[in-house]
Amino acid sequence: MKQPRLRDSRNLITELYPLGQVPQQIITKIAAGIVYRAHTGRKDLTGDDWGDILADAVNGVHYAKPVGITDLATDTTAWSAKTVKANSPFSSVNVRLISGRNSPDFSYGIEDPHDDVQKTGDAVLGIWNGRVDIAQAHHPRIRVNVLIRSYDLTEFVMYEEYLEHFRISDYEWRENERGNFEGFHKRTGEKCFTWQPHGSQFTIHSVVPDDAIKFRVRRPPLLTQEAALENMGFDESWIEIL
Repeated sequence: MKQPRLRDSRNLITELYPLGQVPQQIITKIAAGIVYRAHTGRKDLTGDDWGDILADAVNGVHYAKPVGITDLATDTTAWSAKTVKANSPFSSVNVRLISGRNSPDFSYGIEDPHDDVQKTGDAVLGIWNGRVDIAQAHHPRIRVNVLIRSYDLTEFVMYEEYLEHFRISDYEWRENERGNFEGFHKRTGEKCFTWQPHGSQFTIHSVVPDDAIKFRVRRPPLLTQEAALENMGFDESWIEIL
């Protein structure tokens, strides 16, 4: 449906495409970026690889910074890019998204996280919400783009959701048998978060939507070193031995 004509429409946020409705030409560019990397010998994709591929596909800029939530952006749209591996991406129903290191000790002065599990869990979400505030100060709407990849880089599932704050009072925190903290939604009982005291790693449990985009690529033949050197016109004059 078209946007209605409104007197204050100048205040609307115009994004590259509607959330989750990735145009076919962008999916094709994404697939081409994956095939290219497999052709040049890449056995897997890193988070930075995925940021580069998505940025190239949307004609955006990949910031590739070690801190911060926003990974790439165009003039109108910003993304946090996440990629995870699965044995069978097409049948995945939920995935775990590593979402930074949240230290209640550094941020709130909580020296012993096990002393009050609920207080620590609340602090972990408070840190996340603060990071979202910082990111949204630059980009009011940020999409989380998730790519689930198979181990052989032939099957993929992709979906998007908006980056969000979490209502801290909605979650109950418990410590599991491994000493990690798990956050559960009080109303539904669904496990939503995991936080590891050792290393402070914060993980969000994300549900794969039914309308997630699925695509498959053919694994290309491997580019040999000899062929690559010949294609670039390499010769011994490029080498200076000192």
